[in-house]
Amino acid sequence: MEDFSNFGLIAPLAAGLQTAGYIKPTPIQAAALPAALEGRDVLGLAQTGTGKTAAFTLPLLQALARQDRRARPKAPRALVVLPTRELALQVGTVCELLGIQLPYKVAVIHGGVSLNPQIRMLAEGLDILVATPGRLLDLMNQGHCRLDAVEVFVADEADRMLDMGFLPAVKKIVAALPKQRQTLFFSATMPTEVSHLATGLLRDHVRVEVTPPSTTVERIEQSVIMLEPTQKAPTLVALLRDPAVEGAIIFTRTKHGANRLAAQLVGAGIGADAYHANKSQNARERALNAFRDGNTRALVATDIAARGIDVEGVTHVFNYDLPEVAEAYVHRIGRTGRAGRAGRAVSLVTAADRPLLKAIEKLTRQTIPLDLMGPAAPQAMPAIKPARPPQQQQSRRPKPAGGMGAQGKPPARRPGPRPASATGAPGAANGGGNAGSPQANTAGRHAGTGAGSGAGDQNGRRNGPPGGHPANRRRRGGRPQGGHAPAAKG
Repeated sequence: MEDFSNFGLIAPLAAGLQTAGYIKPTPIQAAALPAALEGRDVLGLAQTGTGKTAAFTLPLLQALARQDRRARPKAPRALVVLPTRELALQVGTVCELLGIQLPYKVAVIHGGVSLNPQIRMLAEGLDILVATPGRLLDLMNQGHCRLDAVEVFVADEADRMLDMGFLPAVKKIVAALPKQRQTLFFSATMPTEVSHLATGLLRDHVRVEVTPPSTTVERIEQSVIMLEPTQKAPTLVALLRDPAVEGAIIFTRTKHGANRLAAQLVGAGIGADAYHANKSQNARERALNAFRDGNTRALVATDIAARGIDVEGVTHVFNYDLPEVAEAYVHRIGRTGRAGRAGRAVSLVTAADRPLLKAIEKLTRQTIPLDLMGPAAPQAMPAIKPARPPQQQQSRRPKPAGGMGAQGKPPARRPGPRPASATGAPGAANGGGNAGSPQANTAGRHAGTGAGSGAGDQNGRRNGPPGGHPANRRRRGGRPQGGHAPAAKG
């Protein structure tokens, strides 16, 4: 179809499309929208960056408009489940943009932030809830969210949820859904477990597929460079020095590897930052915003970002480490060449990586050619941590004169050796103990109160009842409460 006018969209959605700048439907939108707008279940197979979000957002909004019900507290009318917080935030933005002229409340919930604002939003009633599986399940278990009122359920990036271990949580979420609902199920690939999940979810569905599963975008120029492990960092630096690399995402296998590589790139004079799950939400947003604004040319990421980053202008993807799961290669390189643009993906492959490369070529049904550039010579790579924004330092309260504390009290004394007796040097009042000896000190610390006022026996211990004065008995794991014993009274 040439435009969206033939889909029968309601006027507010047509206006939302115009506001968002949608002019011509993408292949996945053209294939999925007719059945989805009729209320049928849809199974969509399409790669990332092909326009899947609008393909399920438009039918979702139109279905809610037809029913015209009011959302009840804790019971959203539509639910979209996605694997990462970044992707959830992007989908929430699209829902708000396309439904800008519709009176629907949209909320995004994900982990890594406080529960309280999310609990309040659910209590007020939501029309559309966009959520990651883990946080949604937490809120359901605590009684803050129920799914018995869901009219439209969307599962996006289902294969990625499988990769990240969310499938058990998704199954629990699905079990709480009402039987009467519309389901829109989208995935870039269709592994066996995802296929089983789709079979249990969908009823009388329409399957739409705009590209064969597990094939890579044709506009992405792919190549590999065969090298030794010591050549990887220098080769990557040489690749990044090419002026054609305007924005690059570099994938590593581990979070520690991402941090180390980012520091090496900064040491080589290339603006870079790491992006992975161990970073706080604020740190990840700062890194992503700096990359989006062009302040850094390279973002060093783990696979969590393969589905969560949607940034225009990513010209290159570099696989510093090949993924251990072949399907992840498709998602990684899909960060470039988006929306019909050209892109380039280069993988650095060592001898140990050859089995992984073979699995990728088998999955994508192609032989990835060698890059024209050869490996760089090994060299030492200085590592400099990426600059961080200055943190506001809290002023320390000056210590008052005279050694007094902040509230006019003398500072607390640090625990130290206690005197062995009430008078004089250790052992002086203990009769037979040697002054200052460890034995005398020990005896003095355990001294009790006798009938007299200081008479000791031949072993240097005070006479008295076993255990001494109650105030001088040792606490469990600590020193006596009362220090040394008070003098006995007659």
